[in-house]
This record gives sequence, structure tokens and C-alpha cells, in this order.
Amino acid sequence: MTDAAFADGEADPFGALSEDRGSAMPERVLNQDEIDSLLGFDLGDDDGSERSGIRAIINSALVSYERLPMLEIVFDRLVRLMTTSLRNFTSDNVEVSLDNISSIRFGDYLNSIPLPAILAVFRAEELDNYGLLTVDSNLIYSIVDVLLGGRRGTAALRIEGRPYTTIERVLVQRMVEVVLNDARQAFEPLTPVHFNLDRLETNPRFAAIARPANAAILVKLRIDMEDRGGRIELLLPYATLEPIRKMLLQQFMGEKFGRDNIWEGHLATELWTTDTEVRAVLDEQQAPLSTVLNLKVGDTLMLNATPDSNVSIRAGAIPLTTGKMGRRGQHIAVRVEEPINIDAATRVARGKR
Repeated sequence: MTDAAFADGEADPFGALSEDRGSAMPERVLNQDEIDSLLGFDLGDDDGSERSGIRAIINSALVSYERLPMLEIVFDRLVRLMTTSLRNFTSDNVEVSLDNISSIRFGDYLNSIPLPAILAVFRAEELDNYGLLTVDSNLIYSIVDVLLGGRRGTAALRIEGRPYTTIERVLVQRMVEVVLNDARQAFEPLTPVHFNLDRLETNPRFAAIARPANAAILVKLRIDMEDRGGRIELLLPYATLEPIRKMLLQQFMGEKFGRDNIWEGHLATELWTTDTEVRAVLDEQQAPLSTVLNLKVGDTLMLNATPDSNVSIRAGAIPLTTGKMGRRGQHIAVRVEEPINIDAATRVARGKR
């Protein structure tokens, strides 16, 4: 194709190059968005979607709660327990909902806490570490208003620019203790753990329970009391959950470990209430079958036992212990002389198999 072909009105695909082939390409300056795109640093949408690229590499050490499936079951159980307990605590119609569960660095969370707020530091005794419970100002004033007899249908009165009073702190502390008790019950099917309140803080700097770079699981809960309410945020550092990490990896209760604590407790309860037939054996003798077949009513069998002889107490063919024969009232009784020999009973039982 020649230059004459473009004279009839066709567009020159090479643009300015066809006009001046000897001129150099003009320099083009990239804007910030294009630089971020080339580096893989995608800021995402304005709706708060997760970042990728370099940010994903930086945050690769964060623990994703999706890797711990049992956490969602535990916190869903916590929501149901809190709905009932807070209704009893406030004598009001309370609705608790789980907003989201996310992974975050501890330092980033402390910097994002909207003030004023009350931060409750609690200790997980069996896990030997700490956690953080944040109550925002809206919920604080709502709880105070409800517990002190505020009218329904009116928003809680907020007075900004002053520290929380002793009454407000005590009422919030009582609510926090209720939530921590529900958290204990939520974890109980998985593992026994007691959450004990350590202290209340209003300054995030005094609530540092982990290093700023440490990963943590953040659970945001919404509490609504008709037209009042607020948020509770539960933060558990990954170091706190590390002792029970294998349990949190389960897809359902009792998986991978060959045991289920719920069924263990149920089985133990049933065993304690089970009736077992126990026999007291005075003596054992061997006799020919012809002698046994010729036994008649009135025949006497002589036992090689005296009033002081030991009586063998058995469950089926398994010997349990020994005792002495005696009488109690109108009944013949056996007084146990030795503790139950579990090892001997176990050996006999295995031998029978």
C-alpha cells in the first residue's frame, strides 16, 4: 500500500508517523493509577474491597479466618447466646447480629477504633493469653439509658466531651461480663476456656495486648434495642487461638480427632446411670456331668467355705473385688474389703476376647 492510497480519504493507521517518519516519539508521563496498575497495586473499588498486588504480598502473613472454619460456628453460637442473655440483662427486646469476621493487624485495629469507647481487656485462662472487647459510645449510652429506666422510643442522650462516669463504667462492665460468659459457652463444645475480665480502658494505647504487627481475628457484632443500639467488636490475637488451632481447623465438631466432647459427656452420663448385675460367689466346684444330672430336690452340696472365707464379687465372669459375708437386718450382705481391681478386670476381659 502506498501513500497515494491514503489520499482518497482513508485514515493513516500509522498516524503522525506517516506525516513525519523522521520525528521522534513524544515522551509520555504515566499517572499514579497506571503506575499502581503496572506494579500490581490495585486499590480496588470504593466499597472497601480487598487490595491485591504488593498489598497482598505485604499482608501475606495475616491469618485468614476462612482457614479456621470452626470459628464461624463458634461465633454464630455466640450470637444466639448473646441474644438471649442480653434480653434477660436489659429486660428489653434485643437483637444481636454478626456483621463480619475479618483478619487484621493489631496495630491497624487500635488506630481504627472510633473514640470515645470503652475497651475491655480480658484473659483466656486455659489459652494463657489476652483478648480485647470494644464497646462503642452509642452502645454505652444505650445500655445506660435502658438499665436506668429510659423511655422507649427515644434515642439515648449522648453528652460528648466528658469522660465516662463511674456508673457508666460499672454498667458497661456488667454487660461485658455477660458477653464474656456467653463467649465461654460458645467455645465450650470445642474446648473449655474461661474469659475473665482484666480491666477497662478508654485509651487504646493502654490496651496493647499484642505487638502492632501481630495478626488477629476481628468479630464485629451489632446490637439493636428497638431504636437504640451500637456495636461490640471482639478481637482475638492469633497467639490466643494458637493452642486450639487444630480444633478450629475442623469442618464440624469431632472431626479428625476420633473423639467428640459432646458424645463423651453424654456417654459418661449414661454409664453412671447404667444398672449392672453383680454376683457374690461363695465357692466354685467341678463335678462330673453325670453327678449334676442326677441331682434331686433335697440333695446337699457341701461348699468349701467358712463364715470367715472371702466372697468373690463379679460382674459376669470379670472379678471386681472381694468381701466378707454377713447380715444386715433381714438381708444377707457382703462387705467390700478391697478396692475394685480395674487392671485385673481389664486383663480378664481381654482374655475372654
